[in-house]
This record gives sequence, structure tokens and C-alpha cells, in this order.
Amino acid sequence: MPPASKLCALLFTALIAAGGMARLADAGEYALVIDETPVNVTGKPVRMLTVNGTIPGPTLHFTEGEDVVIRVTNRLAESASVHWHGILLPPEMDGVPGMNGFDGIMPGQTFTYRFRIRQSGTYWYHSHSGLQEQAGLYGPIIVSPAGGDIVRAERDYVMVLSDFPSDDPRQIMANLKADAGYYNYNKRTVLDFFRDAGRDGFAATLRDRLAWGRMRMEPTDIADVGSGYTFLLNGKSPQANWTGLFRPGERVRLRFVNASAMTYYDLRIPGLKMTVIQADGQNVQPVPVDELRIAVAETYDVMVTPEEEKPYTVFAESIDRSGYARGTLSPQEGLSGDIPAQRPRTLLTMADMGNMAGMDHGSTDDADPHAMEDMDHGGDMAAMPGMDHGAMSAMDHTRMDPGAAAAVPESPKAPRGWADASTPRGMKALSYADLRSFTPQKDTRAPGREIIVRLDGNMERFIWTINGRKFEDARPIELRYGERVKLTFINDSMMAHPMHLHGMFVQLVNGQPAERLPNKHVVNVAPGQNYSVLLTADEAGEWAFHCHLLFHMNAGMMTKAVVARLSATG
Repeated sequence: MPPASKLCALLFTALIAAGGMARLADAGEYALVIDETPVNVTGKPVRMLTVNGTIPGPTLHFTEGEDVVIRVTNRLAESASVHWHGILLPPEMDGVPGMNGFDGIMPGQTFTYRFRIRQSGTYWYHSHSGLQEQAGLYGPIIVSPAGGDIVRAERDYVMVLSDFPSDDPRQIMANLKADAGYYNYNKRTVLDFFRDAGRDGFAATLRDRLAWGRMRMEPTDIADVGSGYTFLLNGKSPQANWTGLFRPGERVRLRFVNASAMTYYDLRIPGLKMTVIQADGQNVQPVPVDELRIAVAETYDVMVTPEEEKPYTVFAESIDRSGYARGTLSPQEGLSGDIPAQRPRTLLTMADMGNMAGMDHGSTDDADPHAMEDMDHGGDMAAMPGMDHGAMSAMDHTRMDPGAAAAVPESPKAPRGWADASTPRGMKALSYADLRSFTPQKDTRAPGREIIVRLDGNMERFIWTINGRKFEDARPIELRYGERVKLTFINDSMMAHPMHLHGMFVQLVNGQPAERLPNKHVVNVAPGQNYSVLLTADEAGEWAFHCHLLFHMNAGMMTKAVVARLSATG
């Protein structure tokens, strides 16, 4: 009989070979294998990166307070990594190569992550190496509260949204570098000019076209990459129709995770009201909504109660209307809900350009190299209300033909402005201003200083920056352990940026009382707009701080936040 050590090794190998069976016998222990595997999502097998053989990777289940051990084996020919998005943990376990002494997981090697779970909620994991996240290296995490969940649900489903590329991610980056508008298949035409001139007048239309021409930009370029993606729900294409079962009258919890590399979604379930109960893993006071916009890397938990014995379509439409992910909540297998008509694609406006209007963005000028310097402010900054840019206009727009091709054509009544999701009149869309922490905040101090975080880029060269510098040229944001600061994002670009700070939650300055400001780990900053958050720097270490649009981050939009103790007791 083989010795115990060999039996353990055999068991470990067998569990790895079992694909999705990631959890080992001991509570809190997982074995994950990163590999390149043939997958068939669109009808054509292609080799993608997988975790335990699947896209997305297996759902990891933790319990608040437990110590977890996760052994990650890299079978790729290149180094890899796993970052535990939104999870509070020691900095050396955060999984970002080049920070806190972590160099990545070398080919053929196994790295063991060890940390204690200090929270509950819905989170996710993904690679932080190169473009591996876009190639399939991501999966969901559910952390159960130690004392039981405050929300009762008869059904509980993880809903992972993602964008499956038709091109190799490295080719996508090369295409964007060659032409930032490469994937914008909806550029305006001469016919559009005459149509707009008939509606707005010749002079006004000419001024509009000249203004966009000076900036060398297109108002139709609402998403850097969209055309060419297949949008997935739990790894299934719209045709494959992921299905979750229910019995009429049951409370169903849906845990939405936007694991896309580049795609924002407008999400709705026609015929069902959603009640938002959690944002980025943190409980919020319930908010009934008809729809919500979910930024890249955000998570939202919602409750629905289907009363009728019929199928309901879960519909997540890409912001540029180039396609959608969908699934079905159904009383039985094999049913499919009606697919709603796709809404018209919005056009960006000069208001979305903010400080960009009138500037020539074909130039390569550098911003002030000292823009990162913090500014000391007196008074109660927490009382300064932040602008809510998550709101979506309640406007009634012409619906498009449900059989339309991948990209929905521009309508004479096309919505105007990034935030306009064509929400029908009388329907409620979630706004950041609606979010209110379920439990009181522990730290309600006014911030001692403000740090400006300016988001910009050179569209023609596809270079993205924070405070005028790419990651390799940036100076870290230095924070004193325990200090309270205000971060003000100023978006000088025509793209939205979902900004993610590792290691800590921030609180949205969204008009709620200080003790009820909601926690977030991703903050969406709309084009041309400003948004402020508060931060208690209570986690010592080096923490990545970046735009979660993968190609923006890899094109430079990332920096480092360093939280340092001033003394052994500090």
C-alpha cells in the first residue's frame, strides 16, 4: 500500500483532473489549475485559458472567519497569477506581479495563497498578468456570513457576465494601438450629416462635426471594443440560453458579476422588478429597480420573486448595443423567455467630453508631472456632495427591430449622452445616489486632505494615463496608515473608467449621510465627469490602483498606492 504522502499526491492529482471539482477535503482548501484548453462557445473550438478546464472557472465558496488555502498550479508556457478581487487580505496574497514581493506563478509551478476571510458577499477572481483575463482566466467567489445571511432566498444563482473575443487578446491590443477606432463599426456617414442637418439645422450640424473633427474623435465610439465579442452568461452564449429554475412565489437571489474585460451592460429582466441588496459584496438598504447599468468588475446582488409560471429573460445588453448576454429564469427546463427588442445606441455629446471640448487630442503633450501632489484642504470635505453619474435618463425612445444585426443602427431619435440607457418613462434605473450602506460606517471622520486622480489618454496612440503618466512612469500615491483622504476622480477622456483600488473599500460621496455612505471596490467615472470617494487607509502594503478596462490598464492606466505605517505602533 503506498505511503500517506503518495495517497495525498494522488488525491490532489485526481481532484485537479476532475475539472470543476476544486475544493479539497479540508474546509477552506482549493486546488486550481490554469491551463490552455479547447473550448467551444460559438460553435467553433478555440484554445482559451481555463481554470480547472472551464470558463468561467469554478465558483469558490468561503465562510466569513475561515482560513483558506488555495493552491494554484500554472500549466501555461508563461507566468500567470490570480487576484482575489474585492477580498481583504495580506498584501503579499493579493496576486499582483511586481508588488509586495510577488513575482507571479512561473510555468509548471504551484503557488499557495493563504489568508483569513474577513468579510462576506459576492466577489470574483481573475488573472493580473498581461491579457490573460480576457483569454478566460476568471471565476466567481461567494462568501457566506458567519452568522447566517440576513436575506432569505429559496434559490441562489451566480450570474457571471463576460465578453468572449473573436480575436486573440494580443491582436486586439495591436489593433487598438494601430487604430483606436478599429472596433467602432458605427462611424457617422454623409447620410447621417444630412439627416441631422434636417433635424438640427445645417449650421449647428456643421459646428458639431467640426468640433468632433478637431478632437479627432467619434461620438459613436462609446466602447473601445464591442464589435466582435460574443457576450456570455455563466460561460454560455445567448443561443445556449443558460437556465435557472424557480417555483412561482419563490424568492430568487441573483449574484451578478461583470467579469468582462471591456464591456458595460444595461441589465433588466422584463416583467420582474429587481431589488438591489448588495453592491460590490457589501450589503445595502434594499433598492427596487427595473434595470441597472453594471460597470466592468462591479458586482450587484438582486432579489426577484417570479409569481407567474412562465419563463423570464435575463437580458444584459452591451452599452454600445453590439449584442447581449441572456439567460432564462424558468419553472422548468427547456423553456425560453421572449428576447426584448434591443434599444438604440446612444451618441456621446460635448457634455461627455468635459474638459476635452476644444482641445486637440491628436497631440502627445504630457500633463503636469506634479499633478499627483496632494492638496491640503480645511473644513468638512465629507459634506461636499459628489455628483451622481450612475443615473440614467427616464426617456421614451424608439425601439429597434429585435432581429437587427449585431450593431443596432443609429436612430433619428438616438439617445444623447453616455448615461442615457433609453430607460422607458416611468421605469426606475439604479443610480449610485440610491446606494445606502445597510450597516453604519465605522469611520465618519472628515478627510484630512484631497488627492486628485486625473484620468486621461491619447486616443490616437491608445495610451491611457493617471495624472498624465503611464504606469511605468508613475510615482506611487503615498498614504499614511489610518489617515482619512478624499479621492477625486477627474475624467478628461471620452471613455468611462471603472476605477479599482486593491486592498481596501472606498465610500461613495453620493449624498447619503456620512454613516450611510456605501462601500465600493469599483467606482465608475463617466466620460467628462468628476466623482469623489472617501478612503480610510487601514491596510498597510502596496496596492494596485487602476482602470478595470483591461486594455486601458495594459495601455498605462494604472498606478500604485502605498499605505505605510510611520512607526511600529503606528
